[in-house]
Amino acid sequence: MQRYTRVASSLLVMFIAQWGALYADATDGFVPLFNGENLAGWVRVNTPQSTWRIDAGTLVCSGKPIGELRTTRMYQNFIMEVEWRHMKPKGNAGIFVWADDITAPGVPFHRSIEVQVLENAYGNTRSYTTHGDIFPIHGARMTPVNGRGGSRAFPVESRSLPSPQWNHYRIECNRGTISLAVNGKVVTRGMHCSPSKGYICLESEGGVVHYRNMRIKVLPDTPIDVAEVATANRNFRSIYSGLDLEGWLADEGWGAEDWVLAYTGQQAGAITSQERFQNVGFVVDVDLGDKSGVVDVSVANALVRLDRQNGPLATFLKKSGWNRIEGEVRGTSLKLSINGRRVRDQTIQVRPGKGAIKLRPQGPTRFANLFVRALP
Repeated sequence: MQRYTRVASSLLVMFIAQWGALYADATDGFVPLFNGENLAGWVRVNTPQSTWRIDAGTLVCSGKPIGELRTTRMYQNFIMEVEWRHMKPKGNAGIFVWADDITAPGVPFHRSIEVQVLENAYGNTRSYTTHGDIFPIHGARMTPVNGRGGSRAFPVESRSLPSPQWNHYRIECNRGTISLAVNGKVVTRGMHCSPSKGYICLESEGGVVHYRNMRIKVLPDTPIDVAEVATANRNFRSIYSGLDLEGWLADEGWGAEDWVLAYTGQQAGAITSQERFQNVGFVVDVDLGDKSGVVDVSVANALVRLDRQNGPLATFLKKSGWNRIEGEVRGTSLKLSINGRRVRDQTIQVRPGKGAIKLRPQGPTRFANLFVRALP
């Protein structure tokens, strides 16, 4: 009788332990970051609908064009877990944390801290590895642990598995520090991150990537300086797909070169949006090139001439490289900033009603990051 009592007690203890473990898993504070059915809680920043699809609970990224999907919510302190796999050797992607709402000037990526998602066949060098590097990009800052003289943090151990095997990432972000566990072991760390509150992004960068079992545990907020908070949502939406010229009427010489909208003509040539706007905020990045130097940007019937050599805006424009043009057209008022510098508000002659966005360079020119938002 005593032996049976001991057996029954042991079984009861085992049952309670197993039930307790299951209960703990269900109440450990994690919630789904991706529901496996749709993109609720996410917004496509600069990629079209075709870049992201859902297949049997798995989020599939086509890799084309280069761009991002981001959360609708900002996060400060959190633990994120996700399984991922590349479907082709040498695939490239990334997870951005503490990101701004839209992409940084002249690139298809956000200011953020990037956690690399790189397939093993890409190879390993002194400059990068395929096992979970972490580094700041496009204006963000981070002090690496186990760095090699720069701002990139390198893993202390090689643990990622090659395509098409699944890998597990656990990313812990807390008080401006970040750590990455690859397949169950912490290998990469960074500290003194800035920003240290912002959005989470999934990056499309050429490789077909699968994501599943994505979940997040929000940790308590801690005091933070406003300068360490990423730019919050301004309700911008992209009007260029990165795949083709759908939604545009273009003269000869225009083409989609992934995230770049390119004009290769030697003479002036225009591209005009089919959509019309009124009371609109806008962002346009432009690389004036070596030969053109002059571009007319028309937004909702308001004309801005970008002339690198002459005119009132010449001192605002860079001699080479990308320029970010930001503005608001409201009635007959134009508010304009170029490369972060405010241009004096102008009263312009605007035809009543809605107007298109029209870009008219006088020679080879590149454009990117075309965003608009409705003004109240």
